[in-house]
This record gives sequence, structure tokens and C-alpha cells, in this order.
Amino acid sequence: MITYEDLPPGTILEMGPKTVTKDDIVRFAKRYDPMPFHLDETAARESIFGEICASGWHVAGMCMRMIVDGFLSKADSRGGAGIDELRWLKPVFPGDELRVKCTVLGARISQSRPDMGLINFSWELFDQNDTLKMKMRSTGLVGLRGKAPAQ
Repeated sequence: MITYEDLPPGTILEMGPKTVTKDDIVRFAKRYDPMPFHLDETAARESIFGEICASGWHVAGMCMRMIVDGFLSKADSRGGAGIDELRWLKPVFPGDELRVKCTVLGARISQSRPDMGLINFSWELFDQNDTLKMKMRSTGLVGLRGKAPAQ
């Protein structure tokens, strides 16, 4: 189990990969972000993207899944305190193979809940060509080794 003590500033974690499919993009877009360039090849070709691309929210969701599978499911995660920044830098297309790089920016023990620490993370999402597609900064709550959650 990964705890606060295992995450000093400067720690780098890598997660993924996840290959994006056109079916995944269209399915998400139909339900949550039905913009034509996420759904229709003709409309996408005529857009600034040139082809069907994933919704930014879909990209964030795929990133979160890799974070859970590759890190949070192995950590004493006690939730999150928020996202400070989220930027979609380049579109994600069918066939892209995504991976996440996490860097611990800072860490401190919570004053109000001394059984956990607050960790400041930088998350970067890259494709198979090492193109930075998305980045975000967030704060997560991680338990201290041997400390049960305060009641």
C-alpha cells in the first residue's frame, strides 16, 4: 500500500497505456458531449481538428481511469481536495495510445487530520509520440503509514 511517506516531492509515477478507439470517442460524445466533431467524420474533417477527436472531458476521464488503475487503487487514498488547473493542449484521436506521468510537487501533513497528508500532484497525459495532450494539477489526500482514518 502506497502511503504519504512513499510520496516525497520529486517522486515520479507512470501509468497506462490506454489506446483510444473511435467507438469509445463516439459513445462518450453521444452521451455527454455531442459536438459534431466528436460524432461525425464529415463534420470533424471540416472542423479545426480535421478528424474525429475525443471530448476533453472524455480525455480527463480516461486519464482518471489510468490514475486509479496505476496508482490510487494501490494507495491509501482518502479522496481529493480539488483540481487547481486542467488544460487540454492537443486533441486526442482514435488510435492514440495514452500514458500518464505524475510528479509529486509538494507534500504536507494535514493540521486538522494528522492521520493523512495533502499531496500536490502534476499530471501530464502523453500520446505514443510523447506529445503532451493534457495537463492538470491537483491535491490528493493520502493516509500516513500505520494511521487509521480519524473518526
